[in-house]
Amino acid sequence: MKSTLALLIASMALLTQSAIAQDFPTRPVRIVVPYPPGGGVDGLARPLAERLSERWGQPVIVENKAGAATIIGTDQVARSKPDGLTLLLTSDSSITSNPHLYDQLPFDPIKDLAPVIQLIDLFQMVVAHPSVKANTMQELVQLAKSQTAPMNYGSYGAGSQPNLLFEELKRQSGVELTHIPYKGIAPAIQATLANEVQLTLGGAATTAQYFSTHRMKPLAISAPKRNPEFPDIPTLREAGFGDIGPRAWFGIFAPAQTPQPIIDKINADVASILGDPAFEAQQITGKGYQRAGDNAAAFRKFVLEDHQHKGQVIKAAGIKPD
Repeated sequence: MKSTLALLIASMALLTQSAIAQDFPTRPVRIVVPYPPGGGVDGLARPLAERLSERWGQPVIVENKAGAATIIGTDQVARSKPDGLTLLLTSDSSITSNPHLYDQLPFDPIKDLAPVIQLIDLFQMVVAHPSVKANTMQELVQLAKSQTAPMNYGSYGAGSQPNLLFEELKRQSGVELTHIPYKGIAPAIQATLANEVQLTLGGAATTAQYFSTHRMKPLAISAPKRNPEFPDIPTLREAGFGDIGPRAWFGIFAPAQTPQPIIDKINADVASILGDPAFEAQQITGKGYQRAGDNAAAFRKFVLEDHQHKGQVIKAAGIKPD
């Protein structure tokens, strides 16, 4: 009798949640971006919010909460009411790197946030200032070993993709490289153009414009296969360094305990927008990204795998916060 009653109560709760999800949202939705305005994450969040507002018939507001290596904005969402009305749109650094860099985060991104949907994969390129006398990754290693003074590489801070990749390259090949952190991808790119640093990572949207003018040169791309737009740039695996390329991605998260039907509705609606040919051409492939958009369960599995992988790299390389 008790088991039957419990089953009935659970079924009624599920039906209630499903009914709520069908009407979701009935109030404005806030998307917290833990980065300043104008960057890559913000640049995807705003057109996505505009499309969601049209689809949902409610304002969808992007709120930039930058600071403390994305911890401030991420913590705000983790502490929010789990009703789907406050979402986090961020990069992998917030979720799968920061837990291994900071001993006392005010939240646990794995326990306190629910993965909703992976938006994109961002496959970045190893790029160098043209003064670097190397055109391949193997030549770069040999050059670094032959020099008395180490080359510099620019990153976006501890645990960012350049930091992970070049520290792992140092560990595996025995070369010396000096880490110079900057406050974002744009300053790191500008520093490479100015030869303040000789190396960094960048996506096609931030670096490709400099290839034809010979202000920057690509050595490899951290992708499973070559980019059709740049067929002459080998993958890191082809270059002999397939296990040093970190995964870079953007995704949406909700507070833990957000009802699954609401998560599934947000997932389906966002996936539909990502798959719209006009949106994909302008906001995804046009910026050098690759569309993701799998279901929430698949995204959660991916997050757990990436969390484990980045933890191994950060520990092995001895990376510490800036």
